[in-house]
Amino acid sequence: MADSPIDLKALIRDVPDFPQPGVLFRDITPLLHDTAAYAHVVDELTSRIDTFTPDVIVGIESRGFLFGAPVAYKLGLPFVPVRKAGKLPSERMSVEFALEYGESQLDIHTDALERDQRAVIVDDLLATGGTADAACKLVELLGGYVSALAFVVELAFLKGRERLQDRDITALVTYES
Repeated sequence: MADSPIDLKALIRDVPDFPQPGVLFRDITPLLHDTAAYAHVVDELTSRIDTFTPDVIVGIESRGFLFGAPVAYKLGLPFVPVRKAGKLPSERMSVEFALEYGESQLDIHTDALERDQRAVIVDDLLATGGTADAACKLVELLGGYVSALAFVVELAFLKGRERLQDRDITALVTYES
């Protein structure tokens, strides 16, 4: 008997007016609660990411860890966390960037990548591309190369792909509006 397809959009909850009035938040926690859907997402991301022949998987705090770490495990690759400011205990590189709702900073350990390593960056959501762009800059500051970026959800109407121009991007679910 064939497996029935999983409707990922049906497992992403819309939360109006979060984190501020007028914003429609796409909540992936119901998807995480559904073990078959979560396994499907990890398997599909793994399959897509493998085509970019990465040397390392980079996950963006915090939801990027939920998908990037299991993908790295399945591919037998190292996992590199990109963290928010003040969370890494050793020598690090930092990049400040603008978010939809303010300013932020991402950090990576200076010994996290070797020169010329190919990285795929994983996160749960692509919105305006600010966070993903900052993660790309961190990889490149360490001498690495961003092979691609992989997301569970893309909010295409926020034009994050434009900010990440000329980069390979894959997303499992896309919202046009």
